[in-house]
Amino acid sequence: MKRIGFLSFGHWTDSPHSQVRTASDALLQSVELAVAAEEIGADGAYYRVHHFAQQLGSPFPLLSAIGARTRRIEIGTGVIDMRYANALAMAEDAGAADLISGGRLQLGISRGSPEQVIAGYEHFGHVPLEGESDADLARRHTARFLEVLVGEGFAEPNPRPMFPNPPGLLRIEPHSPGLRRRIWWGTGSRATAEWTARRGMNLMSSTLLTEDTGVPFHQLQAEQIQVFRDAWTQAGHDWTPQVSVSRSIFPIVTDTDHQLFGLQTRSRDQVGHLEGGPARFGKTYAGEPDAIIEQLAQDDAIAAADVLLLTVPNQLGVDYNVHILDSVLRHVAPGLGWR
Repeated sequence: MKRIGFLSFGHWTDSPHSQVRTASDALLQSVELAVAAEEIGADGAYYRVHHFAQQLGSPFPLLSAIGARTRRIEIGTGVIDMRYANALAMAEDAGAADLISGGRLQLGISRGSPEQVIAGYEHFGHVPLEGESDADLARRHTARFLEVLVGEGFAEPNPRPMFPNPPGLLRIEPHSPGLRRRIWWGTGSRATAEWTARRGMNLMSSTLLTEDTGVPFHQLQAEQIQVFRDAWTQAGHDWTPQVSVSRSIFPIVTDTDHQLFGLQTRSRDQVGHLEGGPARFGKTYAGEPDAIIEQLAQDDAIAAADVLLLTVPNQLGVDYNVHILDSVLRHVAPGLGWR
């Protein structure tokens, strides 16, 4: 069995071709898509987070709303840029969202992707220390975030508080037990996969790798997963981690599907450069269900993963995206033994 969810970028565009014209549309439709995905049997609803862009930028109100409207589906991010994060405020928000959902939060975090603006995190009040890179800044914020999620007290109580305090040092509230083990790091390379394992986080790998060795995307990603699991064993953690991968999968079962994705049936990996370094982008899987099943059966990384996140074109609207998810769940997943 493999858990199958969706990953939405939450775009909105004031265009006659978009079903998502405003920020309000993007937020409300994100909730409705999660509710509908739960109803058809999907396992997860995940959302990208980008600042200074017409996309979802403030995840915790959205995650809390989804948690209040659903009962079973996992709710997550893929990913929150930790360069922008106040670790203690984020721990409060995450704890509240997790408690509202009954412990279903799966929080993907990372250094983040290329930005819309120059050094946007500085506008949020976060400046790297002397000799520190922006990636170091993200990892420093992450270390503090993980530390306070454990739930141990660290703040000295006021001797004359407004309300009575429990004995000892105080912790961030609300605290949600178990959330620390449901934090994922979005990785783009084998080196970051090893770092993720050492820090005791689950592995989240997308359709982009920030390295290229000449082998197909799925093989390189499978190597990344194996590096992660080997490093996890060596680190001696006392719990079993999870691994997720993302894919663009579009079964063509209607005329509309063919119109929208028929040209993607010959998709291949793409190799390029991102922020000055090599990068490999995974292909799109589009075609008749039997053809997709045959291709996906050869995807080493999906086989190695616990969770598959389907990237969805959210601007096509809730109904069509539910159709995509349902097509994968009904026409593809059974043929691969995932359902």
